[in-house]
Amino acid sequence: MKKKTLLAALSYLSSVAILLSFMYWFLKNEGFSESNFLIVSALVLILAAGWGYIIASHLLAPKAELDANLSHLSTEILHELNIPLATIKANSTMLRKRVGDDEKSLQRLDRIETSSVRLERLYKELVYSIKKKIHPIEKERLLLEPLLKERIETFEAFGRNRFSLDVGEMVIEIDKIGFEKMIDNLLMNAMKYSSKESLIEVSLEGDILMIMDQGIGMDETQLLRVYERYYQSDSRQAGQGIGLALVKAYCDDEGIEIQIQSQKGKGTKVSLDLKKVHV
Repeated sequence: MKKKTLLAALSYLSSVAILLSFMYWFLKNEGFSESNFLIVSALVLILAAGWGYIIASHLLAPKAELDANLSHLSTEILHELNIPLATIKANSTMLRKRVGDDEKSLQRLDRIETSSVRLERLYKELVYSIKKKIHPIEKERLLLEPLLKERIETFEAFGRNRFSLDVGEMVIEIDKIGFEKMIDNLLMNAMKYSSKESLIEVSLEGDILMIMDQGIGMDETQLLRVYERYYQSDSRQAGQGIGLALVKAYCDDEGIEIQIQSQKGKGTKVSLDLKKVHV
């Protein structure tokens, strides 16, 4: 696409240069006068506009059609995904009423319901990602504390690390799902690189939101590469190494300054400056 755009730009530039050469030749031979200048200028503008329209339509029309087809296909696929999700939730609710006090059955249902909630979350994130590619996502005004509390509760369900939350009252205006994805990535990293018994702290000082862990930490070399896509500071850990790259991209889009401080063996602190999203 970039190559086609460059060729189109060069083609248009060449055509404008030819039209200007024609304008120069015409005025030189016919003599410069107000009427001659207006005639030849009008002709040049008409030809330039026509040629520009032809180039633009050939470049933009296929892209617009592709976007429309992608949007239509995505809508259909997402609709189909939503049906089995709704079926799982409805049937698990019905089964819960029938199993009574059977502890093993209830545990299995709990796992099914937890997985369906996770699938529903992934479904919403997929919808969000597709919509974001097509048009800007609307921002919402939200209280920071309940939003963070909900995300922390999701990770507490793993029964792994303990969390502390101290953020007070703050209203932010953000792209909600994008913000939640960013927080999820940071909390997941804090858990992944910490022992199961250690505490993960989430706190707010002024406009700075901090997420601190007591995990394995990183040295200066690792910190320099931490935002690289597919880079992992510990190759033994599961994952694809794109979490912090996505976090950085979101922060850049929203004007949130991110800083990471870390020491090997002592843990990591991620600081997010929310002043540009603070209402």
